[in-house]
Amino acid sequence: MTPKETRNEKLARRMIKNLEHRNFKAFYCATAAEAVEKVSTLIPDGSSVTWGGSMTIREIGLTEALHTRKLRVLDRDRAANGDEVQRIYREAFSADYYLSSANAISEDGVLVNIDGNGNRVAAITFGPKHVIFVVGLNKVTQGVASALARARSTASPTNAARFDVKTPCQADGVCHNCNSVDCICNYIHFLRNSHPAGRHIVVLVGEELGY
Repeated sequence: MTPKETRNEKLARRMIKNLEHRNFKAFYCATAAEAVEKVSTLIPDGSSVTWGGSMTIREIGLTEALHTRKLRVLDRDRAANGDEVQRIYREAFSADYYLSSANAISEDGVLVNIDGNGNRVAAITFGPKHVIFVVGLNKVTQGVASALARARSTASPTNAARFDVKTPCQADGVCHNCNSVDCICNYIHFLRNSHPAGRHIVVLVGEELGY
């Protein structure tokens, strides 16, 4: 085991204890492939499942893997038009499982997410029976303040570039705390505890994933 792998396992063990103290279910997978398999085992056949705009779950192949299962998959990536996308946004609130990542997570187990439209943080907060987060350890920060700073200064400018929106951070890669019409930082969400207990599941992954 490399020094980085050793550190990742130790960090993950500590974070799992902290997350469980906050009433989350939590797991650690050393690789993305293991994470895909783990998440699949958490979702029974016949369940309805959907997700937000996470790059993490797409880049590890999780969304495509779920299409091979006996599941009712609500996939906005395959929507025929904008109206269908909006329908999936709303149906997400009655899904059995909602998949997401996090823009950042503190070592003591607080997840931070920032949204432009609010559909993702709304579903994380209320609606779907279960919410599963897949989070690379590259998104771990020492505390909540640094988690928010990572979300604002790293994740948001990168996503602004992905969406090609006209924001100051898209121009220079730096957060300006803007009120731009195209701002994608309209909703800032802190998830401190899972409520009801066990509704939220965190799968930590020992790889650099997403933004």
